[in-house]
Amino acid sequence: MAELFDLSALGIGPGTAVMFGLMVLLLLTGMPLAFVTLLVALIFALGWFGPMAIPLITSRIYTFVESFIFVSVPMFVLMAAILDRSGIARDLFDAMKLIGGRLRGGVAVQTIFVAVILAAMSGIIGGEIVLLGLLALPQMLRQGYDRALSIGVVCAGGSLGAMVPPSIVLIMYGLTANVSIGDLFTAAFMPGFMLAMFYVAYILIRVNLNPSLAPAPDTVPVPNVEKAKLLKGLIMPLLVVFVVLGSIYGGIASVTEASAVGVGGVLLATILRGEFTYALLRDSALQTLATVGMIVWIGIGATALVGVYNLMGGIRFITALMTGISDNPTVIVLVMMVILFVLGAFLDWVGIALLTMPIFVPIIVSLGLDPVWFGVLFCMNMQISFLSPPFGPAAFYLKSVAPPDMSLGEIFRALIPFIGLQILAVALLIMFPGITGR
Repeated sequence: MAELFDLSALGIGPGTAVMFGLMVLLLLTGMPLAFVTLLVALIFALGWFGPMAIPLITSRIYTFVESFIFVSVPMFVLMAAILDRSGIARDLFDAMKLIGGRLRGGVAVQTIFVAVILAAMSGIIGGEIVLLGLLALPQMLRQGYDRALSIGVVCAGGSLGAMVPPSIVLIMYGLTANVSIGDLFTAAFMPGFMLAMFYVAYILIRVNLNPSLAPAPDTVPVPNVEKAKLLKGLIMPLLVVFVVLGSIYGGIASVTEASAVGVGGVLLATILRGEFTYALLRDSALQTLATVGMIVWIGIGATALVGVYNLMGGIRFITALMTGISDNPTVIVLVMMVILFVLGAFLDWVGIALLTMPIFVPIIVSLGLDPVWFGVLFCMNMQISFLSPPFGPAAFYLKSVAPPDMSLGEIFRALIPFIGLQILAVALLIMFPGITGR
């Protein structure tokens, strides 16, 4: 029986194929990714090395969970959960009328700017799309904006949390790649802003080429008293962004410390606004537990699987396979981007990061490329995965708050131009790495 279960007899090539096939098969049964990776790791640890390999799995899991920087993840999730339940985002959206009010397509443009500020406050994607779906989408549809444009703006803008610091995606990449998260935040700032400006340019070009896509701008001047009232809505969000990112970039606080300061800032804002209640804190904490619990379980499973695969010699095998494709590092990076793009259509970004980065990053370093630049490239690629059918989470987040007559098919069709803009951004980052400042 033991000989029949001796998976090491397969060799690393067929063993890799069996491991991947088993994962796909288990995922098709509907089993969560975290349990799939843990089960496959256990099967291959026992089948390849025997029972003595089990402690190696537990030691890798412990190393992952004990990382101090991981504390910042629940902090930023909690910050986003509190924002979801406060009126800060609503007041911010109203205040941004002062920027977009005089433009054709102004509400769509202000939605992108609000998305950037919300992303810079928390770095969470799902809650941001839901917030914009509740605030911006009804307003655009009511004013006569094109449905497809409105949908694309909300989903693409809400997904900017993957790129704009303090992005959770960047933090998880830094954890798995052992790269400075402060460096990642600095490098991602310009590409994130560039992508947001692509969206703004696309909106303005489309509505000016085809005025029927958006209503004429409101030419009635806003009274000074109203302007002052609206500007008050900008103070708290910008203050939180300044404190969180300013303390990181200024070297005053680590990412973990800054995340705790951010939570304190958002809580203080809700108290000053008279919105703080026990129910708000309880519901935010429960949402944080659910989200972070999912991330931790996926991390545990992926870490165990990658650890077993590494012991099998899998990482050496993949490295030889990838570097044998071409002598040109750019070609190898493009192949990695295609692999990530395909995985992004079916897997959660947390699983993709934890499964692929321990394999890809050493290859990037061996090619003499910058792992920080590659981290930004990875996050830009994950931007695409948030919108890509069939499982693009942005579409499902929006569907949960969209009008009943708005189908998933309509949402995915509306996202195609924005996916094109994201692919353009990935191409520019590959061609011009200096965009990241590296």
